[in-house]
Amino acid sequence: MKSINLLIAFLVFSFNFSLAQKQLSISDAILKQRSTLAPERLQQLKWIEKTHTYYYIDIKAGKENLFTVNADDAKASTAALSLDELNALLKQKQQKELKTFPVLQFASGDKFNFEQDGTTIKVDLKTKSIESVEKLPVLPEKAENMDKAVNGNIAFTVGENLFFFNGKEVVQLSKDGSDDLVYGKSVHREEFGIVKGTFWSPTGQSLAFYRMDQSKVTDYPIFEVSVRPMEARKIKYPMAGDSSHFVTVGIYNTATQKTVYLKTGGPADQYLTNIAWSPDEKKVYVAVLNRDQNYLKMNSYNASTGEFEKTLFEEKEEKYVQPMNPIEFVPGKNNEFIWQSERDGYKHIYLYNTDGKLISQLTKGKWVITQVNGFDAKGENLFFMSTIESPITRHLCKVNLKSGKIQQITAGSGTHTSIPSSDGAFALDHFQSLDVPREQSIYNCASAKKTQTLKLSESPLKEYALGKLSIFTIPNKEGIPLYSRLFLPVGFDSTKKYPAVVYLYGGPNTQLVNNTWNGGGDLWFQYMAEKGYVVFTLDCRGSENRGKDFEQATFRQLGTAEMEDQVSGVNYLRKKAWVDTSRMALFGWSFGGFMTTSIMLRYPDLFKVAVAGGPVIDWKYYEVMYTERYMDTPQQNPEGYKKANTLNYVNNLKGRLMLIHGTEDPVVVWQHSLMFIKACVDNQKLVDYFVYPGHEHNVMGKDRAHLFEKITDYIFLHTR
Repeated sequence: MKSINLLIAFLVFSFNFSLAQKQLSISDAILKQRSTLAPERLQQLKWIEKTHTYYYIDIKAGKENLFTVNADDAKASTAALSLDELNALLKQKQQKELKTFPVLQFASGDKFNFEQDGTTIKVDLKTKSIESVEKLPVLPEKAENMDKAVNGNIAFTVGENLFFFNGKEVVQLSKDGSDDLVYGKSVHREEFGIVKGTFWSPTGQSLAFYRMDQSKVTDYPIFEVSVRPMEARKIKYPMAGDSSHFVTVGIYNTATQKTVYLKTGGPADQYLTNIAWSPDEKKVYVAVLNRDQNYLKMNSYNASTGEFEKTLFEEKEEKYVQPMNPIEFVPGKNNEFIWQSERDGYKHIYLYNTDGKLISQLTKGKWVITQVNGFDAKGENLFFMSTIESPITRHLCKVNLKSGKIQQITAGSGTHTSIPSSDGAFALDHFQSLDVPREQSIYNCASAKKTQTLKLSESPLKEYALGKLSIFTIPNKEGIPLYSRLFLPVGFDSTKKYPAVVYLYGGPNTQLVNNTWNGGGDLWFQYMAEKGYVVFTLDCRGSENRGKDFEQATFRQLGTAEMEDQVSGVNYLRKKAWVDTSRMALFGWSFGGFMTTSIMLRYPDLFKVAVAGGPVIDWKYYEVMYTERYMDTPQQNPEGYKKANTLNYVNNLKGRLMLIHGTEDPVVVWQHSLMFIKACVDNQKLVDYFVYPGHEHNVMGKDRAHLFEKITDYIFLHTR
């Protein structure tokens, strides 16, 4: 009997050990990291507008249920409606049944609607019935960029022209749209926080829109490889130092059916950014930025006539200004608004009146605002997310507009993503850290206390063999601490030597190292740790959320300070007895591709192998808005462009280097890597190359697993 018990114990141990040693595949790591290998969560967790009630979708015993809960009562909730019940209601109305809950929109605490097959279906939870089935507006088949106003008006584009639907008919607002003249779409290549081209007034009575004249911008070919013969599709691509586009802002009044254009004046190639309406719809505010991007004017314009009224304030910088957010008015005060700026060295919030008078700087300190989350019901407090604890964490805070008192609401060191209720009484919080895959909770914003944990998720990788993860800082040569992330190999033994992979980006507006689950990293890093690799990442100078001096240290010399910092990280690794310095690999994409290529050429003895995806090779061939912000024009800064141009260092190449590019990349155009291959041939340097036909700047979809298998195989080939 004793031997049998020992045998059973051994088998149980062996079974558990085998579960703990489950291995990731490339397909798992790349294609499942946002689905079955992502931490579980309550779906569609949101507030119902103007209430303390929130709703979510959860799966229990294999069945989906909709829950609605009042945050004032933290008791356990009961399902308001199951998917089976909803399908029964749909069947009664001869509507198609659903496999999962659709995206819901709540009109009140008891009623919601959703769209299905060209209809809006309205459901009453109190009576558990379908209230109505209404046909959606029929827009043209090729309609894009839909933007719906609060009164139901819908702006959209077809081709390069702008239209709107008023509930009865489609009205065409422009008729001369063409490849050269574009209406109602995002402009300035989506820099300065611009992601769309239409802006409804608060009541939906008027529409502000962009009009972009690209006639002086050079045509650039994007090759369509899927047709016979291959065709060149032309796009407009303004390269650094060349002619840019001419943007104007139109205002269409739905009542008068007339359009006026804002009289912004100034050079044609200035930037019109951060468009905002006044609450009374009489004014439009535009942040006007010069092409050098070092002088901003916040201007107000008459929405009826388009006339310039006044400049409320100006911002001038030695290097550059980067406006990312429009002004936002204080509720109930048509004459007060907030503005986000880095003027004191860190991104903070400033309170102004419409005369242009600065009332107060609401937030201060050596930390930054990462997002503004709106006001409370009375407009007395403003909510925001910030790095108030650390550059690698996020917390919900609020500031009182009168006293300037700041209160941190969320607790727990890590990354919070919080959504206050419409009156600011409560907040839905999504939290993660190195140790917590995901926690969804409710906070009381007055007491700054967590009142309820809605869901605490287990690690979806609990059955997998994982590398040990740590986040720490190392000093660069100037003593500035740089945040770093390190994955140690599974089964790490400090007496052994391991190959290493350095993954980097290094460019502006990006931060890779965060106190999040898996360190903000990709599951591919854990895959490499399973295969016995040390995986290292460092956020160098130039990356975001460390203040203006840190971010602007790269001005006019992209690649120099960043590489110095990355080399500091590499030297940290090289000093570790357990790193095999003869088997080190480097990998980066986009700006990271530029960095990877640059390091392999300017520090040729560090890495045995590298992969550069979608790399910028010569900044003269990159677009105006981004490049000139950080480098000025090639005419203004010829030495900076020459120093950053990787083509000038090709002859230094020693290790194995593979470049990867999407053939239809409209961001870092294909020409970059082709120029590099030509330079390698000219200099008798062997280099490897792989293209993804039909893909743009990122290889997405199912082909992404193929991409990472290609990258991994190449690293394995040259480091094993």
